[in-house]
Amino acid sequence: MWLTELQKVGVGLIAAGSIFLILGVLTFFDSALLAFGNILLVAGLILLIGHRKAAGFFFRQQKIRGAICFIFGIFLILCRRPITGFIIEFCGIMALFGDFFSVIISFLRSLPFIGPVLSSPFVAPTIDRLAGIRILPV
Repeated sequence: MWLTELQKVGVGLIAAGSIFLILGVLTFFDSALLAFGNILLVAGLILLIGHRKAAGFFFRQQKIRGAICFIFGIFLILCRRPITGFIIEFCGIMALFGDFFSVIISFLRSLPFIGPVLSSPFVAPTIDRLAGIRILPV
């Protein structure tokens, strides 16, 4: 495969961090699970794309507000303020990774079981509006 060994470890850390974040939310914002998930997620991202590219991504002029919210949210979670920290961190994630949501939705629509649900006439307009997908009225 085209990933190096460090990048493969990074993908594993991102997956583990995502699982811990989901478990942290499901267990009513358990601060230990959320903190562990955040640390694994950030470490995996740094291993996956490299420390220079990660710093360049987080500290670009257009993304600085999102990076500050994301880092401050992690800080609040580490200081045992999980609900407030998660809300602020989520706002930071939306500002940082909001451009990728249309790509993610397009990929999910190509999957066998999820695709027809996301493409249904009842769900599609809401998902398109949330993801920022613009459809021309023709």
